[in-house]
Amino acid sequence: MKLEQASRKRVKLRLNIASPSGFGKTYSALLIAYGITHNWQKIAVIDTENDSASLYSQLGSYNTLPLSPPHSPERYIRAIKTCEDAGMELIIIDSITHVWKGQGGLLEYQNALGGRYQDWAKATPLYQQWLNAILQSKCHIITTNRKKQGYNMITVGNKTKVEKAGLDDEIRDGYEYEMTVALEIINDKHMTKASKDRTQLFVDKPEFVISIETGKAILDWCNQGTEPLALDEQIEANTDEIIKRVEACKTVNELIALYKLYPKYQESLLHQFTGKRQLLENKTITNTQNINNNETPINK
Repeated sequence: MKLEQASRKRVKLRLNIASPSGFGKTYSALLIAYGITHNWQKIAVIDTENDSASLYSQLGSYNTLPLSPPHSPERYIRAIKTCEDAGMELIIIDSITHVWKGQGGLLEYQNALGGRYQDWAKATPLYQQWLNAILQSKCHIITTNRKKQGYNMITVGNKTKVEKAGLDDEIRDGYEYEMTVALEIINDKHMTKASKDRTQLFVDKPEFVISIETGKAILDWCNQGTEPLALDEQIEANTDEIIKRVEACKTVNELIALYKLYPKYQESLLHQFTGKRQLLENKTITNTQNINNNETPINK
C-alpha cells in the first residue's frame, strides 16, 4: 500500500441510458457505440428485449446475443464473458431492468427466499457480482434501463392519497452512481440530459439528441491521459501486494479469509496460500507440543 500522485489515465466507458419504453434507448446506444468504435462488427448487443436490437440492423453489421429468461445475474455475466472472448470492443446491455425485476431476476430470487429483509443477504452478493462484471470488463459498456412512473403516498389529516412523483429507474437504487455517464431520454422527441457526468461533457448543458458525434466526444475524453498499465502488469502488481498480505497472516482463519477475498487469484497463488497454511498449521502443532511439555515457545 503506497501513496501515488494523481494522474489522468485512459479509461473504458461505463454509460447508462434510461427512459420509458419507446423513447429510443437502443437506437441511441447504437449511435454512441459506433461513434466510439467506428466499426459495427466490434459492437455486441446483449438483447433481453425479444430481439428488439435487430430492428436497427440497417445501421450496420453489429452483433447480437439474445438473452432469454431466466434473467439471472449469472446468465448476464456469462453473456458479457462471451462478448469479451469474441473480441468485442463495446458491449451494449439492453436492458439491465430484467436482472432486477425480470423472470429469474433479483427481486424474484429474493421473494423466493421468503421476501424478508434479511434475504437480501443472499441476493445482494449476486447483484454485486453482476455489477463487478460490468465495472471490471475490458470493453466499453453501455447499459440501458427502463423508467416508470413513481408515486408517493400523501397523508392529510385522516385521508391518504396517491400523487405522481416523477419517473423511477427500474434497477436497484444507486446503479447510475457507478457509471461514468448516466443519460436520461426525457421525451419521445429523443431529447436527452445528463443525470450524472464525470466527463463534464453534458452536465449543465442544454438538452440534446444523441448522435454518432456524442460517441466521438466521449471517446476523446476516454483517451485523454496516460496509457494504463497493461493487464499483465496490473496482475503482477496486484499479485505482489497479495503475496505480502499472505506472508503477513498470523492465523489459518486470517489466511482463509484472505483467500476468499481474492477469487481471481486463488489458482495462480495456490502455492503461496498452501505453503503459508502449512507453516501456520505446523507452528500450531509445535506450540501445542511445547505447552504439553510444559515449555514455552520462547524457551524452546
